[in-house]
Amino acid sequence: MAFACAICNEVPEQPVLSPVSGSIFEKRLIEKYITENGVDPINGKELTIEQLITITTPPLVKPKPPSATSIPAILKILQDEWDAVMLNSFTHRQQLQTARQELSHALYQHDAACRVIARLTKEVTAAREALASLKPPSGIAQATAIPQPAVAVEAGTGATQPTESAGITDDVIQILQDKATVLTQERKRRGRSIPEDLVPADNIRVFQTLASHPSLHSASVPASVPGILALDIHGGDTSKILTGGADKNATVFNKDTEQVVAILKGHTKKVTRVVYHPEEDIVMTASPDTTIRIWNVATSQTTLLLRAHDAPVTGLSLHPTGDYLLSSSMDQHWAFSDIRTGRLLTKVSGPGSQPLTTAQFHPDGLIFGTGTADSQVKIWDLKEQSNVANFPGHTGIITAISFSENGYYLATAAEDSCVKLWDLRKLKNFKTLQLDESYEVKDLSFDKSGTYLAVAGSDIRVYLCKQWQELKVFNDHTAAATGVRFGKHSQYIASTSMDRTLKLYGVQ
Repeated sequence: MAFACAICNEVPEQPVLSPVSGSIFEKRLIEKYITENGVDPINGKELTIEQLITITTPPLVKPKPPSATSIPAILKILQDEWDAVMLNSFTHRQQLQTARQELSHALYQHDAACRVIARLTKEVTAAREALASLKPPSGIAQATAIPQPAVAVEAGTGATQPTESAGITDDVIQILQDKATVLTQERKRRGRSIPEDLVPADNIRVFQTLASHPSLHSASVPASVPGILALDIHGGDTSKILTGGADKNATVFNKDTEQVVAILKGHTKKVTRVVYHPEEDIVMTASPDTTIRIWNVATSQTTLLLRAHDAPVTGLSLHPTGDYLLSSSMDQHWAFSDIRTGRLLTKVSGPGSQPLTTAQFHPDGLIFGTGTADSQVKIWDLKEQSNVANFPGHTGIITAISFSENGYYLATAAEDSCVKLWDLRKLKNFKTLQLDESYEVKDLSFDKSGTYLAVAGSDIRVYLCKQWQELKVFNDHTAAATGVRFGKHSQYIASTSMDRTLKLYGVQ
């Protein structure tokens, strides 16, 4: 019996057998291949020369096929070989020409990008010099909040006591109470049934990536700090998506037209928190530069500049009235500000003050939660400005919190690779979603119906509430995901990442 070499397809003079793939090879050919690659050429598994098995066969002369026994047949074979060589050469020439064109285009783009970067750098330098020596550009009304006196902890009580009047008047409290009453009634009415237009869980399971937008934020920032850091969606028009990036800008993007609506420039450091007003075309952004900016999207201009903190701002949440903003900071304080006037109403630090890492309002707006650097989740009464409950259990800095729309659940995450679910009625942890080891949760988001929970971190995961069943995992980002939000009735999901992309998921 004659064997054919798996490499040259000829009868081998010194046949050997690979125990890895079971194939026969010419000894000199396979030894050269193993020396260069170290693997079996058939299945790519690791193989050494010592593993080869020599096969002893009787010497046979491979007969020529009958069709090659005449001179015309031999000439035909040679002609076929020549034609094949020429076709292969032509293909290589085509590929070479294409590669040259692509390289030329890439070099042109690189040169153009370098010219744009140089021009923008020159303009930024000139603008900074003008800002330092003159005054802010006209057309930007900067209303700086008046800092309130620091708060002190009353000895022995653990309660927070502002040293002076907090500034939340009875009229403001009445507005907050009236709004909470209306929202509670609406929530109870909605809670009796699931919205008819809500995308069912089975559809979530078959969501696919519909679009990926990599150019919303500049890639000119240092390679160590690229990426999109924050995400929010307009509550009324969910085609408008707001992102904050390491390039110090916020961007408003329309997913339907796939056009950038506005680029908001003004922060001097990266934009880490963004909030889109649910009814108006205004957005709020926060940054480690200690400022909060209120923007008019139509004009791309800052309408108010809030200076409520003395350290990086770590959390933003808009009150359901749409008129007041909650913020948290590494300066160990949370602040409550009026976004219409830019006035700081109160600024409070809690008992055993620790840097605050995140903050969010409860759906009725009378209480809110904050996360701390010492693994604590604190619940606050806004009217009394007091810490009314604490949720211990995490290990590591609290990275994200999110209240369910039904008002009963709170989801929290920290640098401990898990998501904890808390029952606000019983003030206890009733479920822990243990994630993969070293999983970093960056954001949490319930949909508007409270049916689904999305987790952003090493990937994007969607859970079905109440059963807390994992419905879908999206692994399309090439770096850590930093934000996730649901569109109207969960018809789509948006996510952002340190890979500088905004991705949209839905039914294909």
